[in-house]
Amino acid sequence: MTSPAGTGRPALARGVRLVHDEVRGAPALLYPEGVLLLNDSAGAILSHCDGTRTPVQIAADLAETYDGVAPDDVTAVVASLVSRRLIEFDPARPRPVAAMPDVDESHVPPPDPAPVGMLAELTYRCPLHCPYCSNPVNTGPYRDELATADWLRALDEARRLGVLQVHFSGGEPMLRRDLPELVAHANRLGIYTNLITSGIPMDEPRLAALVAAGLDHVQLSIQDSVARSADEIAGLAAHDRKLAVAALVVAHGLPLTVNAVLHRANIDRVLSIAELAAGMGADRLELANTQYYGWGLRNRAALMPSPEQVIAAGEQAAVARSRFGDRMEIVYVIADHHRSRPKACMAGWGSRQLVVAPNGDVLPCLAAGQIPDLGIENLRARSLAEIWYDSGSFNRFRGTSWMKEPCRSCPLAPEDFGGCRCQAFQLTGDAAATDPVCELSPHHDLVTALLTAPPGPVLQQRRMS
Repeated sequence: MTSPAGTGRPALARGVRLVHDEVRGAPALLYPEGVLLLNDSAGAILSHCDGTRTPVQIAADLAETYDGVAPDDVTAVVASLVSRRLIEFDPARPRPVAAMPDVDESHVPPPDPAPVGMLAELTYRCPLHCPYCSNPVNTGPYRDELATADWLRALDEARRLGVLQVHFSGGEPMLRRDLPELVAHANRLGIYTNLITSGIPMDEPRLAALVAAGLDHVQLSIQDSVARSADEIAGLAAHDRKLAVAALVVAHGLPLTVNAVLHRANIDRVLSIAELAAGMGADRLELANTQYYGWGLRNRAALMPSPEQVIAAGEQAAVARSRFGDRMEIVYVIADHHRSRPKACMAGWGSRQLVVAPNGDVLPCLAAGQIPDLGIENLRARSLAEIWYDSGSFNRFRGTSWMKEPCRSCPLAPEDFGGCRCQAFQLTGDAAATDPVCELSPHHDLVTALLTAPPGPVLQQRRMS
């Protein structure tokens, strides 16, 4: 890759799109698994990153329209996005970029905060039986799934609210026959579409229909690098079929993320999982330790890796980056229980993301339904905007004013927001407590006890209830 300070010609990386967000009246960069809101200067620079000009030439072009444009400023913007793999250099052919409109000084942005992403859990039905699944153990209340018209309206309302990216998930979203229609509608609205799938129901005609509908990205789950172990975890002979699906996705030119959920049974094979993902042609590998919700919580004692395994997995992830980092991004997410400080839940409760469950319940995070008396509302009864801004569920833990000590006076409160509310509830019975993962929590000993406990019983496979 050519240095941005040299003669390299920057272009948006594959799967990255520059758009003008009409809701905010500002440019935004959309990419697999993320949204980056930009200022007008960055938008102007990126609108010239089509693979035909160097940063110095881009600066010269911009200087014809704007005052004070310096090559060093352009280079700095390009370099920061190269480090995030959102820009690459010297593509084989030019990559046209959407022109950004002139700044509208009269535009009124939406009230803050406005969401950028929506997780659309289309169904909790799934052909796999993974024991770490975060879906609710009792799926009975979610069997009355939203109709196609409901989801189309939800997408309309989400875009008006500010959503720029939708993650179609489940369960297995491909079990919904209307998935191509939903993807096409989101695409018409200018929403970036991610498909989070097991891959099992996918074949060439179904994938072709999604590509024709405008699908932007596929995240494909794998259970292990070893077929026998992977199939045991999935409860189905699925491993070889997933490899075939990955080949189809790559052949259609879609960006591919491979997601592997790590736990006691497979965390020792991080390096071989990375090798497999590289061989599958993945653009991105997500090594995510189990989140203990739903079936994952039920199986926590059997799934939780030892501290020694977590340390070794981190070392393997570093080796994987050195070996395969030139061909794919590798994201290693350390297990929550093994951290000394918690991470911000959903980048802040009711701050950037919302979740719509199969029955239309609208949640601040995918596991929030377990918190009692949260006041969850349904989009069949109220609009997404009303729920986002006015509901008790989204306002209960929004910001920092609700916090108790030690979080209230902690300088990190605006960064981690006290950690995960669902995890706090699971471990202490109080959703407003400091996440016990934090070493400053008065309940941190609960996490220590989990880490030092012996392995649990045999895993219970996920099943529909």
